Amino acid sequence: MGKHVSRRGFLRTTLAAAGGVYVLGDARLARGYQANQKLNVALIGVGGRGTWFVDTMPKMANVVALCDVNDRKLAEAFKRWADLGTKWEKSPHSWEQKAAEEYRRLGQDKPRTFRDFRRMFDQSSRQIDAVVVATPDHTHATAAAAAMHAGKGVFCEKPLTRTVHESRALRDLARKQKVATAMGNQGTYSGAFRRALELIRDGALGEIREAHVWNTGGGSDRTEPPKGEPPVPDYLDWDLWLGPAAQRPYHPDWMRRNNWRDFGTCQLGNWAPHSANLAFMSLQVHQLWQAKPAAACIRVRAECSGLNRLSFPKWEIVRWDVPARGELKPITITWHNGPAPSARELIDRATQGAAENEKDLWRFAGTLIVGTKGSLHATGHNASFRLLPAEKFAGVQCSRPERVESSRGPEQDWLAACRGGPSAWTSFDYAAALNEFLMLGNVATQCTGALTYDPPARKITNDAQADALLGCPCRQGWSL
Repeated sequence: MGKHVSRRGFLRTTLAAAGGVYVLGDARLARGYQANQKLNVALIGVGGRGTWFVDTMPKMANVVALCDVNDRKLAEAFKRWADLGTKWEKSPHSWEQKAAEEYRRLGQDKPRTFRDFRRMFDQSSRQIDAVVVATPDHTHATAAAAAMHAGKGVFCEKPLTRTVHESRALRDLARKQKVATAMGNQGTYSGAFRRALELIRDGALGEIREAHVWNTGGGSDRTEPPKGEPPVPDYLDWDLWLGPAAQRPYHPDWMRRNNWRDFGTCQLGNWAPHSANLAFMSLQVHQLWQAKPAAACIRVRAECSGLNRLSFPKWEIVRWDVPARGELKPITITWHNGPAPSARELIDRATQGAAENEKDLWRFAGTLIVGTKGSLHATGHNASFRLLPAEKFAGVQCSRPERVESSRGPEQDWLAACRGGPSAWTSFDYAAALNEFLMLGNVATQCTGALTYDPPARKITNDAQADALLGCPCRQGWSL
């Protein structure tokens, strides 16, 4: 990016690479709402990560419905609101006192609750403007699709979906329905992420040919399904928890989703949407999804502790060979997960010189983008970074963007898009491409040899069996 490009031109280029559309927004919502008017939001999934939205969304929107297959989690949501109302009612800050009033109101005038989001849209669609999805990975796609079919904007937690086919389906549906969308990889909305994007695009690191992403978590490598058939708890609707997945007897071990390919995505879905995002966006890999026909294919290959189609390997190394994108040279992006043979050397290289009290933060997960003039080392959420070698980049401002727009936060940017504002940087148009890229890694760890992927065609061209792993059948009643 040249020094004489205007801020507007830089912003348009960045947003095009991020989301493919500069202003999306839902025109239907925009006509009905003023810029700062609160929207009516439904929460699908209120336990686990969903508790974040239970706690924070009432500050930003009117929460009008809750949906969860677990009655205990629904009850806990109301308790959290009551507790927060009590906690903040005596706060010295006016905004916390105002929030306390809303929490108390929600605890008393309770929003409607549902176990089945399909029934929620059937019965309460007119009261809902937008939806947050924070369910287990395997139901992200069906819940988000149901919301978009109903004309609602959607904020979906990462990973966007469990499979490549599901990601493409959500992208296409968002385009068709013209609704505002966002995926929850929150680092994208930090000032440091956007400053790093500027520095990389400006050529501060020189020519970039390689990027490395790591996570020390690894997979569980389960070799057998859970045994036994304990009774289903009376507070849980097991059939609804399964959703689109194949029917099977209840066992609580199935609910540990990242142990199983049927339900989870392991660290490539749990962490890589954060950690790989800066490299994917700044190096404009998304452009490959916009070319028709494909300018060139991506080649992906994996080494791992062993092939396992039930669960995920203890360790894995996945390499994506990314072809040229316009004037940008080909690059290799490598994922190192668990106790992979390459991981320790990479982490030691990336964290060299870090303060001792920061090393745990830097070592658990991260990104290293390597250029001819220097390197950039980011944390696992890509929400902070260092330039290496440090002495070469002394004095470089690293905390906030200087030309691209700042963010009000992921949820606020999405809500603004729902009201007709600019598309969120992680709209499904962008997030689907990132998720397809990452989920190709989960396909590669189930195969031998390199796979060739055509992004616009959404197809593995050299291995029919691997191509079949890009999607999976849905149970009747759960189609997208």
